[in-house]
Order: sequence, then C-alpha cells, then structure tokens
Amino acid sequence: MVPKEWDEKTKVQHDQKAGNILTFGLSLDELFHTARCKSAKEIWKMLEFTHEGTIDVRRARKHTLVSKYEAFRMKNGETISEHQTRFTHIVNHLDSERRLKMMN
Repeated sequence: MVPKEWDEKTKVQHDQKAGNILTFGLSLDELFHTARCKSAKEIWKMLEFTHEGTIDVRRARKHTLVSKYEAFRMKNGETISEHQTRFTHIVNHLDSERRLKMMN
C-alpha cells in the first residue's frame, strides 16, 4: 500500500525501481514482453501469468502430477538413482503447486 503523503514523482520513482528489480534477471525474450508494461504491477502480473499459468492451467498441471504420482512405478532397466530422481521431481513439483495454492 502506498502512503498517501507520497507525491506523484515519488510514486513514479518507486515504481521504476520496482520494475528494474523485477526485470533485472530476465532473459531477452521475457524482457521484450515486459517492455510493453507500464508499471511494476503490470510486469509482475505478466511474469506471474507466464510462469504460473492461469488457474485452469495450474489445476490441470496438478491433476497430471497427481496421476503421475499415483501411477509411479520403477521402469525396466532403471537404476535406483534414476528412480529416486524421477520420484523427487514429481514430489517437488507437487509441493510447488501446493505452495502456489497457499499464496493465492
């Protein structure tokens, strides 16, 4: 929330700083897309949508991960290490989805 005593110039300066922070580590592709954004909030929303997807996309991704988890079996010729890596990958992604849900 922006304090009421900030004048327009201060608001613009803080918005530009926030925009710079958000775009600092972006790839050229992402930077190109954010160039059209007029505020740090627009940049944030665009990046959030790009990386997290819509609610429907997140729901579909979660269902896919749950299905993979439920059907998880060791493959023929797979080493224990490879098996554990695949399992960890699924569990980590499920945990990320859970954390995203908690934040929203």
